[in-house]
Parts: sequence; structure tokens; C-alpha cells
Amino acid sequence: MSGVTQNVGQMLRSMVTLVSHAPGRVVCEMKVEEEHANVGGTLHGGLTATIVDDISTLALLCTERGVAGVSANLDITYMSPAKIGEDVVITAYVLRQGKTLAFASVDLTNKATGKLIAQGRHIKYLGSG
Repeated sequence: MSGVTQNVGQMLRSMVTLVSHAPGRVVCEMKVEEEHANVGGTLHGGLTATIVDDISTLALLCTERGVAGVSANLDITYMSPAKIGEDVVITAYVLRQGKTLAFASVDLTNKATGKLIAQGRHIKYLGSG
């Protein structure tokens, strides 16, 4: 896939590093910095949702069809905090891609412990096919 890093949102480019990609799958990493945190000193939930949105879209761009689509539904489950200074692994994969809809899942895990921080599900409308 050519130019995959150009497709990461402008805001995320400075904080997320692409580790690997394969058809329908992307793995990235980031370190939680002070500017990514809420007042409690943990990864902000809104930023987590943005990461799920953008990185799942990147996984869709890694498919043969290569269409980003538009969000139809975005669901995030927050399971544990990621504190300032911790490294987070972001794994996105396409679960299914049809003519008009695509379904993706994203896991954010603590790199040191493997503990699940958040999981997102993203449904995207791809057009009329």
C-alpha cells in the first residue's frame, strides 16, 4: 500500500507511529503525553474516539478496494486508563467489507502489560457500491 502514512489524520501524525500494515490490518503505537490527557492524567476519551475513527479508516484504506467511506456508527468501550508516559499499541482490523458497509474493530492496549485500554467498533458507509 503506497503512502499509508499520508492518510493518518493531520492531528494524529505527530503522535502515532505506524508499526505495520497488511491487507485490512494496521498496527500503530503512541506514547501518552500531557497534551493527550484529561484532567485526571490519563488518555482523553475524546482523543481515544478520534484514534479509533482514524486508525480504523486507515485499515480500510489497506484493503484492495481502498475506500475510506464515512462514519455510520462509532462505538467505544473504555476498560482501563492509559497514564501519561505509557506506551499504547493500537491494532485496527477490518472485520467485514461489503458493497456499501464496512465493519472495523480497534483495540488500544498497554504495550508493557498487554492490558486492554479501550475497544472500538466502527461502521462505515462506503457508497452505493
